[in-house]
Amino acid sequence: MADAPALRELVGDPAGFLATSWATGPAYVAASDDRRALRDVLTLDDVDRIVASSGLRAPSFRLVEQGRTLPQRDVTRSVRIGSRPVSDLVDVAAVHRAVADGATLVLQGLHRSFPPVAELCRDLERTLTHPSQANAYLTPPVAQGLNLHADPHDVFAVQTFGTKRWVVHPPDSDDPWDLTLTPGDVLYLPAGTRHAAQTIDTPSLHLTIGIRTVTWRQLVDRVVRDSLDGLDALVAPLPAGWADEPTLLREQLASVLDDAASALRSADDLDAPLEAQARSFWHSRTPDQTGLLRDLLDADHLDDHTPLRRRAGVDVHVRTADAGSERGDDTAASHLEVVLPDRLLRLPANCAAALRRILDGKVARPADLDELMDASSRRVLCRRLVREGVLTIAREGGVPR
Repeated sequence: MADAPALRELVGDPAGFLATSWATGPAYVAASDDRRALRDVLTLDDVDRIVASSGLRAPSFRLVEQGRTLPQRDVTRSVRIGSRPVSDLVDVAAVHRAVADGATLVLQGLHRSFPPVAELCRDLERTLTHPSQANAYLTPPVAQGLNLHADPHDVFAVQTFGTKRWVVHPPDSDDPWDLTLTPGDVLYLPAGTRHAAQTIDTPSLHLTIGIRTVTWRQLVDRVVRDSLDGLDALVAPLPAGWADEPTLLREQLASVLDDAASALRSADDLDAPLEAQARSFWHSRTPDQTGLLRDLLDADHLDDHTPLRRRAGVDVHVRTADAGSERGDDTAASHLEVVLPDRLLRLPANCAAALRRILDGKVARPADLDELMDASSRRVLCRRLVREGVLTIAREGGVPR
């Protein structure tokens, strides 16, 4: 797990955590000096700026008190942006008043809007290969936002400011945990773990990273859907009037189930649904597009000597179109499927060797592909990969080197 910096920052020992706690039971990880960066991923000053000067709009924030969400109209105001009326802009003064009166401020979807949290979530996703999301909770002293509850997804709670008391009910124990989290502490809760949190005499800011795990049920559903597609018995209508005495269909239902079970037992290509589920994960990720606007404006001027580098944090998976799996030899493919975080590209099969070299980070300029592609083709390929966010133009002082 050497390439798992986000998980290491959260739990200290990724391999040990995955072996003993992941999807099994809650875990508490105390702050330590070698994980100090976690305390600064979202500071109180960050939250202050987000609320006061980012043009926050609902539902990217909400206020919660004793398990009740305050009406949106109480903490938003109406303005005009250009010629369009907008009714969900944050009312900064109203939010400040609500927090001062004991409400918890919830910032939602920070994995999409706040770069340090987005980077943490992207790296965590890359390690776990399960989608993640992030909310933040700012709670004033002597207050409780949510009552005892359980989340339908796994949670990493990261304390970044102040302290908060947590009561956790492990699923296999009658004795609840009573913990006080301080800055840098992390609490992991598998899906379904009941918990509640409250402040005592200090305010608290913590980040909740939710892991929307891909389950065996989802994979089995995919196999069932693919295996039973086209089974005539499943698309035939029930007899007219069946609902009058539905139990008369018991034997016919048993026969249809036998046909379905037979179709499932004969499913011999289990690689296809596994590959499809993996593609669904990689294809749904949110890429880091910082700097891409400048790249788009400069891409037309790219030549053989334009300095390039592989864009950090962008996962790229290449598969041949005919086999649906990664290969080292792509000569038999009709084309390549390039799976990016948010879309799928198709490239000619004869780009395979050049693409591998680019993805290995061995290309500093298009001319480095000289023996693999002619000048026009390599420039076209590099421009395409710049526009798609796989490559970025290396700049010093704001201009290409």
